[in-house]
Amino acid sequence: MTAQILDGKAVAEQRLQKIAEQVAKRRKQGLRTPCLAVVLVGNDPASTVYVRNKKFACEKASFASRSYELPASTTQEELLQLIDELNASPAVDGILVQLPLPPHLNSQSIIERIQPDKDVDGFHPYNVGRLAVRMPLMRPCTPKGVMTLLETYGVEIRGKKVVIVGASNIVGRPQALEMLLAEATVTVCHKATQNLEHEVSEADIVIVAAGKPKLVKGSWIKPGAIVVDVGINRLDNGQLCGDVEFEAAKERAAMITPVPGGVGPMTIATLLENTLYAATLHDKPAA
Repeated sequence: MTAQILDGKAVAEQRLQKIAEQVAKRRKQGLRTPCLAVVLVGNDPASTVYVRNKKFACEKASFASRSYELPASTTQEELLQLIDELNASPAVDGILVQLPLPPHLNSQSIIERIQPDKDVDGFHPYNVGRLAVRMPLMRPCTPKGVMTLLETYGVEIRGKKVVIVGASNIVGRPQALEMLLAEATVTVCHKATQNLEHEVSEADIVIVAAGKPKLVKGSWIKPGAIVVDVGINRLDNGQLCGDVEFEAAKERAAMITPVPGGVGPMTIATLLENTLYAATLHDKPAA
């Protein structure tokens, strides 16, 4: 058996096209074009690529975008001041501060300074908390993108055993909340988990977001399972790979995401969906 590829790139393109159609409809109704403000501090190469991809996606979706590229020497106070200005601007619907930030900046306090209804990354504790109590507002982009991808391919989640490898605030924890919302039975594995191989081998759906190249071996995958690889790692030879041993895993799984071209494009498409949703929250009622 060779797994069906979950083509996140193709699904993301479809989503961006739908967003562009909704933006055109808004314009005909006399409503504002959604606007995303992206803040980049320093010149981390990976972050620079991510920000460029987000700008391209804004163009495809006919969004307005603002770019703030700040030096690595930017202080906490200067960055907080910029966020306050963007929070106060009625022209800005979404604020994204690209992570990771330089080590002298406190990422958590920066995230918490963003107004929750402009937190289109979905990282603010208010938004994660709402997801936890089954009242989502801005849903974290990568976990929501994973749900959209699985839904598009008709994957049944309710009642399935889902194992998530990685417990980060950005992916693992909110992904568990998304799966609970979909009525899956969820296990979250982390660095203290004993016998990771056993946990993975029991899963109907495996989602790996550990940031470790080929951590999950293909032989661990239960035949017929769904494998979602969130990781993206650059090897010494320059090649990109995920957190799953792809070639071996695809011979056992029913469906699997590639790296690249799987979850990454879905994250960006979801970011724009969140920004469009934020714009609807900011629409002024008719007088």
